[in-house]
Amino acid sequence: MRCSNKNDVLGTGGIAERCCVGQSGCDWDGTLRNVVTEPIYVQKVYDAVLFNLQGLKTAPNTCFEPNLGCGVNIIRIADIRCRKFFNPDNINDDCNLRINPDTTISGGQFVKKEDGCDYKVVGPDGTLSEKLIWVDTELCDDEDRGTPVFGTQNVEVSGCIEIEMDLVVTPCNSDNESIITLSAMVEIADRCNPLILTNFFEICVPSVFDTAFLPRFTEFCNLDCVVRLATNSIQRDFTLDPRTGELSVNLIISLCISCEKKIVVPVQLCVLSTGFTEISPEQTSLCQTFPRLFPRQIDENSVGGTGGGGGCRPRAQSMEE
Repeated sequence: MRCSNKNDVLGTGGIAERCCVGQSGCDWDGTLRNVVTEPIYVQKVYDAVLFNLQGLKTAPNTCFEPNLGCGVNIIRIADIRCRKFFNPDNINDDCNLRINPDTTISGGQFVKKEDGCDYKVVGPDGTLSEKLIWVDTELCDDEDRGTPVFGTQNVEVSGCIEIEMDLVVTPCNSDNESIITLSAMVEIADRCNPLILTNFFEICVPSVFDTAFLPRFTEFCNLDCVVRLATNSIQRDFTLDPRTGELSVNLIISLCISCEKKIVVPVQLCVLSTGFTEISPEQTSLCQTFPRLFPRQIDENSVGGTGGGGGCRPRAQSMEE
């Protein structure tokens, strides 16, 4: 990780910087001298569809904290924004905003276990996020084409969002303006009664017969939110309790959701590479050498030709030789 000098607040060379940039460890000199072919075992996207969904949530009489106090005049709104709520100390917190896509298909089916649950396998995110899919592809296999399946997607949204509002205010006995930030938590929907958005799609599935692995179906979504006053008027949408200074606001929250569905299959690819990744270590002066994290390359081009370079016989060499 390298820190950016853009926000060097204290001028201390990166100690107090708010943002940073990463290092991938991949360097290339711009020529093809060190480019070699490498085989990799990955998942190929066979077909994918992307959807943009929209939803609205009204939030009347939303109470903001802290209280403004007595005798404070609200001049205008400097900014209002929202973000997804997430509690890193409890991933199962009911207030965490959740997006759960629930998909059913016709023309095929998801492979199930003996208990009737969908059989899931590990996806590139490291979790059980992919379902095996079965479709009778024999007809389209004869034409060397994929087989279409049709699906219904129900996106369930539950949990809360955080809203922050910057207000320009003045005390009752002064004209000096200042900005204060208020915050509120708004529940989009309860987990037992989520907000549901529905749409339909078609996706193409490769052969389930001419392959060692069944095709896999995966889906994932992300959500952004936009918040505004219900009638875009402070006089109509703001209610300020003169005794306590508590502010309640009528809001409309727009939910902007992107969902992508993919059919993926395990494949082997031959790619052009400049070699293994090497990241520069942050080395101390106590140890002179450190162990490797990844093995060295062992193909014949890297260890000295067809002889192997290290006394080990190549696997393709016959016993007679």
